[in-house]
Amino acid sequence: MFLSEVYLPAMKLEEAAKQLEALGNPTRLAIYRILIRRGQDGCPVGEIRKKLEVPASTLSHHIAKLVNAGLITQERDSRSLFCKADLTNMDTLMTFLARNCCAEESCFQIAS
Repeated sequence: MFLSEVYLPAMKLEEAAKQLEALGNPTRLAIYRILIRRGQDGCPVGEIRKKLEVPASTLSHHIAKLVNAGLITQERDSRSLFCKADLTNMDTLMTFLARNCCAEESCFQIAS
């Protein structure tokens, strides 16, 4: 059992598929990686746009997909819009993927 299972809610297959689908786009994955590196501080949308050199409308579309999948959140601070990775959801997804790793693998491997 993973230690994180004690603290994280169980994830349903459909929810995991939705999150993985959202991350299946190179631009969205790049956005998510930027936000993961930033941790709890998050990152202003304008800074993400500059780093990725994508039009504002394109960025908005990709951010909306990540928000809808529950992977990131947005908060307004005065005139700036900040995005933050939802680290609990990231941990839940990683736990879901790793939970049964090698569960059906034989304990005894025959050497070739």
